[in-house]
Amino acid sequence: LLAMRLTEVAGASAYFLGGVVSYSNSAKVALLGVEEEVLVKAGAVSPQCALAMAQGVREAFKADYGLGITGIAGPGGGSPDKPVGLVYIGLALPEGDPQVRRFLFRGSRQGNRWSASEAALELLLSVLPG
Repeated sequence: LLAMRLTEVAGASAYFLGGVVSYSNSAKVALLGVEEEVLVKAGAVSPQCALAMAQGVREAFKADYGLGITGIAGPGGGSPDKPVGLVYIGLALPEGDPQVRRFLFRGSRQGNRWSASEAALELLLSVLPG
């Protein structure tokens, strides 16, 4: 969804190099270099995983910025500690410390996914120069 939104504008190839949908833990490890220890200790839905995903995609594409989104869109899959709608967004930057944000959306599955993509775009826009 995020890649679709980033590429809706003609000329997107000037700034969008690519993306990875790493739905499974094994894909996070194989494609983005997320350490298994992160997944075991913190879980796939965690700030640590979001940051590792952001850094992994940045490195994979040799990009200036990398975004990582992980969460529980719903309608099932939540728990008291990690409820449906919980999302972490990581942002790897060309310089400085990476950033991570926590969100708790209360919509439908599609609504939560859309809200997460919107939050990721807003986070990216907040750090872009100019």
